[in-house]
Amino acid sequence: MLCSLRQLQLHDKATIVTISAAGELGRRIRDMGLVPGTEIEIVGRAPLKDPVALRLRGFTLTLRNNEADFITVQTEDHCA
Repeated sequence: MLCSLRQLQLHDKATIVTISAAGELGRRIRDMGLVPGTEIEIVGRAPLKDPVALRLRGFTLTLRNNEADFITVQTEDHCA
């Protein structure tokens, strides 16, 4: 199932399908290692659900929800 990275819940695993951000934001997201084909896992969320902590390629990365909205992922589970 395809959904936005923002919709994933704690401990969900997914694979990045597309990055829809353009310009500087798109480049910054890709520079952080968030590229199509990358497997990620949600490892934490702040109390107000922003930011979200991801585990990928052996490191943990945090993203704001407005950045996560530009990332489409594929998961075997349902999206929230």
